[in-house]
Amino acid sequence: MLRCLIADDHAMMRAALAGAVRFAVPDAEISEVGDFPAAWAAATATAPGLIVCDLAMPGATPVAGVTRLRALVPACPILVVTGSEEDAVLLALLAADIAGFAPKTSDGAVIEAAIRLVLAGGRFLPPRLAELALGVASAAPPPRLTERQRDILHHIAAGRSNKEIARELDLSPATIKVHAAAAFAALGTDNRHDAVTRARTLGLF
Repeated sequence: MLRCLIADDHAMMRAALAGAVRFAVPDAEISEVGDFPAAWAAATATAPGLIVCDLAMPGATPVAGVTRLRALVPACPILVVTGSEEDAVLLALLAADIAGFAPKTSDGAVIEAAIRLVLAGGRFLPPRLAELALGVASAAPPPRLTERQRDILHHIAAGRSNKEIARELDLSPATIKVHAAAAFAALGTDNRHDAVTRARTLGLF
């Protein structure tokens, strides 16, 4: 059974989003919260398979709130449904590796379609956000990663430690660390989460 967390500070919007989720997944188990701290706590406690959330909620700035959600449940798709369509916010959402974005002006059928798509492993981006994503990707040539670096990033994205990756690839942990550090540098990051997020945003794997 799918566990879904809906986070929005307006009860009517939570009810509407819950209805869209139930249309897409009739037997979904739905939890509702109204601010970011409650969303973080619920995400940690329930390990949801889908999060549908607003950006403008009490407890954190929009980007910080969603970024922390992503860090708490890295494997869970996050669909943002919000009234904000500012370019800076949309670009930050891309960097946070959200699974989809739907304006609150979207009708129920669009939100339901977005839910189905992200649950199937896809990414739901409206035209404006898709244009921004293309602009970011084309602004500079993508970094070059070796086949080994890509392979290690795949393992990192799966949540494996350097020791686990070393056993899987029959290499030493020190060698894995060197390749990972080189990949991080090529991507302009200094940690695992940001490296995986940037690689996915650039379509490197």
